[in-house]
Parts: sequence; structure tokens; C-alpha cells
Amino acid sequence: MTLSSGARLGAYEILAKLGQGGMGEVYRARDVRLKRDVAIKVLPEAFARDLDRLTRFEREAELLATLNHPNIASVYGFEEAPVSGIVLELVEGPTLADRIAQGAVPVEEALSIARQVSEALESAHQKGIVHRDLKPANIKFTPGGQVKVLDFGLAKAMESAVAPSATASISPTMVSPATQAGIILGTAAYMSPEQARGKVVD
Repeated sequence: MTLSSGARLGAYEILAKLGQGGMGEVYRARDVRLKRDVAIKVLPEAFARDLDRLTRFEREAELLATLNHPNIASVYGFEEAPVSGIVLELVEGPTLADRIAQGAVPVEEALSIARQVSEALESAHQKGIVHRDLKPANIKFTPGGQVKVLDFGLAKAMESAVAPSATASISPTMVSPATQAGIILGTAAYMSPEQARGKVVD
């Protein structure tokens, strides 16, 4: 659901829309109680009344709440009225996609980025969570240069036997039947072979 500047979501006042993807719309908002800016992710209007999407959205918030790592954007809460929204840490800096667009990344910088992303994923994997949508658009830098992995909207608990889904960004978003095991949701250029085949990702 599109929110206008000045709208309220619980204790949060919407300031501006930051971006939009296939799995959600993200807004900058002001926490009027704690006097800080946050990011709020809400479902696109087309999915706001879809029970399956709402369940997946709530699961994203629950998964994020189990993660506590300096290279993963923190979740602060979940609001349900007037729309469902995940309240997240606001990461002000550019994405890795923005950085790559500026030109070649020096080896030392690339190694530092890769190390921080790997540490974030290792922390998630230790909690039994697979991101399934890792791409440059979902990696941001703080003003101090720290890496933050974002958007666990397609994350999945590893122990689940339920069939998978994938994700998308620079490539077109795919939403198509894959196998009897599941469907493909994702970014073609960044999918693992298992995701592209609709199989379980570990």
C-alpha cells in the first residue's frame, strides 16, 4: 500500500518513499517516540490483502528478529495498522550496485566487502537462515564504510522441507511455475542453480 508523507504507522511518521521492488515498498520514517529515522517496508498494494504474502512478510520480520550481527540491518519492530510494516534500521549510504557503477573496485576494497558479506551470511546460516536474494542492490554501505546486508524477504529456514523460491534485481523479476516442488521468485542473474530449478537451497 502506498503511504503518503505525513501518514502515521503506529509511532512512525512517514517522511518519504525510498524505493520499491517486487516484494515491497520502503519508506523513510521518523520514530516520534525515540526521535530517530528508520526504514519501513510494506507490501505492495497488489499483495496487501494476499494471505500468503502477508504470512511471508511476517515471517521475514520474525527471521530478521533472530539475527544480531553488525553486517545485517537490524529489525526494530512490526506494525499492523493501518498496514503491515517491518520497521528496520535505516542505512543511509549507497548500495554495492551504486559502487560497481562507479567503476572497478580495487582488490583490497573488494576483499573487505566480501569478508563482511560472508560474515553476515555465516551468522544467518548459523541461525539456519538462507538469504536467497543476495545481489548488489541488497548490500549497502554505511557512511563509515561498513557493509550491511538487507532484504531477507525471500529468506528461508534451512530445516524447512517446504519447497523453495528465488529472487531478482538487475535481471527481471521471475514469478513462474518451476516444478511440483515449488515456484521460482527471483533475480535470474543472481540465482543459484537450485533456485532456478525450484529446488531446496541449503
